[in-house]
Amino acid sequence: MIFKPAVTALAVGLAGPLAAEAIQTSAGPMTAEPMVADLDTPWAFDFLPDGAILVTERDGQLLRIAGDTRTEVRGVPKVVADGQGGLLDILVPRDFATRRELFFTYAKRQGFRGSGTAVYRARLSEDGTRLEDGTTIFEIARGTRGGYHFGSRLVEASDGHLFVTVGDRGDGPKAQDLSMHNGSVLRITRDGAPAPGNPLIGTEGALAEIWSWGHRNPQGAALDASGQLWAVEHGAKGGDEVNRIDPGVNYGWPVISYGVNYDGRKLGEGTAKEGMAQPVHYWDPSIAPSGMTFYDGAVAEWSGNAFIGSLKFDYISRLTGDPLAEVEQIKGDETLRVRDVDQGPDGALWFLSVGNGVLYRLVPAGD
Repeated sequence: MIFKPAVTALAVGLAGPLAAEAIQTSAGPMTAEPMVADLDTPWAFDFLPDGAILVTERDGQLLRIAGDTRTEVRGVPKVVADGQGGLLDILVPRDFATRRELFFTYAKRQGFRGSGTAVYRARLSEDGTRLEDGTTIFEIARGTRGGYHFGSRLVEASDGHLFVTVGDRGDGPKAQDLSMHNGSVLRITRDGAPAPGNPLIGTEGALAEIWSWGHRNPQGAALDASGQLWAVEHGAKGGDEVNRIDPGVNYGWPVISYGVNYDGRKLGEGTAKEGMAQPVHYWDPSIAPSGMTFYDGAVAEWSGNAFIGSLKFDYISRLTGDPLAEVEQIKGDETLRVRDVDQGPDGALWFLSVGNGVLYRLVPAGD
């Protein structure tokens, strides 16, 4: 394994060096190297072509880290930082170098007390200090209050359109209501319109942005090497799911689930029903899964594997096989409430710990 550091933002925000014990993994002992610290409830990160890192903090801050310089980027949208809502995911699209566009998801005020998942597009200024020409290109249909289940992962499809995950907003039955965006995976254009070819275009009473529905709270999503979309979502008490996301498919929530209500009562009609898809993998007890990525970096043993963060049990889940199944738990003091996971430009696996307020990368111990 040879790592070629493409990012020089080592330990920005740390008061001094951190000593870390090696984490034992199937690919040998690894060290979680701190890259950015002193983060306040971080939610997502992504990389710019010049090697700088962008990190969102849920209360509404966007940070740009370049070398040993940390800048709060101005011009983010006004967010509703309520419960699980706030400034959430960030996407640096493949053509950033030519268009300098960024996309974000956030909780947007809707009506007097409500809020909902929205998508914001803006250009990053040439000096990287502010967002310009920002606009909300999409927001979910109004109808739900409360600070729960925003979903909110953004994925750039192979054709350049955007996948957006939306939670049920704490109102499970709405995940089966096609006149609402709650509990769905959406596919939109970069202007926020329904993407051509969406499965419900022309269906009476259905919203044309919907790609799939019947989801509870999908907080992780990623494309595999073939361009297939996958999502990972929170169940209730048990029943966290990994799903292969196909167009026009109903994934069952809250009619079917492998979990139960938090008070122990049965959910819905059981674990299966005709016309509703089964998860590829599920966890019971729940691990509270979040960010997801498929890996093709410097660790050959992990090529093609999926990695998913656990907020509840403080580890990174490695999944492989057909069907995907958890085969390893990568765990150490650094993996406290893993919110986001991604592959860095250096071929390393990077992850964001909410519990420690640190962005780490995994490198072979001793490097």
